[in-house]
Amino acid sequence: MRLSDYKLPSAVREFLSSKAELTSLLVLILSAALSVFLVIQPFNFLSIIEERGGSLFWAFMPDDGVEERITIVSIDERSLSEIGPWPWPRDTMADLAVAIDNAGAQLQIHDIVYPARENDQLFAQALEQGQRAIVAQLPIIQSNITVAQGSGLTHPINGLSCGPQQGGTGLFPTTNKYIASSDALLNVSKGHIAPIIDADGSIRRVPAVICVDGSPFPALAISPFLKLDGGQPWSASVEPGAGFLDPERILRLGSLLGLEVPLDGDGSFRISFARSPESFRSISAVDVIRGNFEPELLDNVLVLVGATAFGLDDIVPTPFSGFTPGVELQARAITSILDSNVPYTPRGAAWVIAAIFIFLGSLLYLVAQKRGRLAVFGLPAAAVLAPFVSLGIHGFLLLGYGFWVGWMLPGAFGFLSGLMLLVAELGRVRFERGRVMQNLTSYLPSAAAKKVALELPSSNIEAERCDVTLLSADLRNFSALSERRPPEESASVLHYFFTKVNEIVEDCGGRVHEYKGDNVLALWDGDGIEAANRALAAALKIEKAINDNLLPEINIHGLEPLAVGIGIEHGPVLLGSIGPAHRRAHTLCGETVSVALRIQEMTVDLSTPILVGEIAARYLSNVKLESMGRYLLPGLVNMHALYTPESFFSPSKENLTLLKGGLG
Repeated sequence: MRLSDYKLPSAVREFLSSKAELTSLLVLILSAALSVFLVIQPFNFLSIIEERGGSLFWAFMPDDGVEERITIVSIDERSLSEIGPWPWPRDTMADLAVAIDNAGAQLQIHDIVYPARENDQLFAQALEQGQRAIVAQLPIIQSNITVAQGSGLTHPINGLSCGPQQGGTGLFPTTNKYIASSDALLNVSKGHIAPIIDADGSIRRVPAVICVDGSPFPALAISPFLKLDGGQPWSASVEPGAGFLDPERILRLGSLLGLEVPLDGDGSFRISFARSPESFRSISAVDVIRGNFEPELLDNVLVLVGATAFGLDDIVPTPFSGFTPGVELQARAITSILDSNVPYTPRGAAWVIAAIFIFLGSLLYLVAQKRGRLAVFGLPAAAVLAPFVSLGIHGFLLLGYGFWVGWMLPGAFGFLSGLMLLVAELGRVRFERGRVMQNLTSYLPSAAAKKVALELPSSNIEAERCDVTLLSADLRNFSALSERRPPEESASVLHYFFTKVNEIVEDCGGRVHEYKGDNVLALWDGDGIEAANRALAAALKIEKAINDNLLPEINIHGLEPLAVGIGIEHGPVLLGSIGPAHRRAHTLCGETVSVALRIQEMTVDLSTPILVGEIAARYLSNVKLESMGRYLLPGLVNMHALYTPESFFSPSKENLTLLKGGLG
């Protein structure tokens, strides 16, 4: 394995390895920028995930206490079954309004738009009885309706501006399309029921005021407080938030002391889902009309009249259910205003998010700097946990203080940072492992280096028997050169020798097993014919490259010239590692190794640069070899026939008597 095997540019690999701290900081900055880019995209699915995830705390830990200040009169399936399909005749609605008023309701609030219809006057008289009724009107802000329906909206608010002046600079939505109530209901107080529908169909926010033809009209959930204030005409004011924990804008309603509605930057307020659906009391409309209810359910309470039947198309998804009637949202909005518990995003939310960024970034940075196993396992764990940590902080602030700060941005930052830091760490580990492998292969054969790098050491013999062709190349007279020349010069000669031999051996399909002294031992695996021919080809190239090119240039007076001697033999060897676990040695042993080394030594006595053993010679049938005779090699007990390529043969060298070691 070499560094060149990796696709990353070398400069990047070196940067990842040597500048780990700076790399981590750059990754954190990049992931922060990427997180911001993803979150701010319009109609981004991440915003839907943020809303749904952030609302889960309401669903998991709801307030189950019964809300006794509001009662819902439901136009439900049973009412439709017993009275008839919707819309009901106006005289039926008049009966419902009178029954609610006679029961002592503080206000009856109709989450229904009543366009012109027969008997509107009778219905209007019922609603105007006691001046305690509010009905809906509908400005169109998210629809394809292109024309206004009805003569106009009524009951605007004084004190608010729809123009680009101070205090009203583009704050509220503006439209000139609407669906108005019947003219007969002109004197009945009204509030708009135009919500903001998110991309997933959910309603989470309501415009506090909508400007229609230059006049501001309040939301149905706000109208009851203006009605109860008693002032005519209605009045309110908007002030910017001043404190760190204040909302962007504050809507102050009439002269009611302390009654404020926090608004976001576009003049909307958020619906609270803190209460469970079961906490809102509900009565079927047919029971109210027929008087089949307990009077205290409607006495001195705010009564909301609205459709809950599934077929009336007033069903929206909420954190509690995918099928929640719209009238329940009105009840939630009114309740949160009564309790001064409307959730909002404080002006200092950006600082809270920045603090979460810093916390998560610091944690991930520290884990990344630990390197190794802690980083490899800790970073993905931190990436997974980061969104949950961010979500938990959001939930704590929402349930404890009513602050909606959001969690997706820091959660996405933590997730992306963890993954990107993990990729950087894996890149660094891969680079360093490659560098280790490169260093190991500089000292060991590739197979041995891989074994050393990837396997635990053992105290056992780990070797296998195999047939190879060995080549032993020795730089003759090098010891004498080292004695007379500076060590730097000797090292240069030896470095060139080793480098050139290694290059030639690898080009011929072999590999160097070891460098020892001024000797190189190389081997070829596999079939004897191919391996022997490759070894001989390498020997010829080495002899030419060393003897013809390098050694004639090194001519020192009084010294024998340097020469290369090469011995080749084929046979079985034991290849592997031996020694204790804490100090292993990669070795090549067997008779073939001894024979190859001794054959190389014979090149001095026979004055030929290349000698081939008798087993290797059998596989070189296509090469002209000349016999040099049979010899008892030093340290061995059997005679061995030796051969040399024809180009190196001289008849005067044949059957020389070997003095070293004797003939036995």
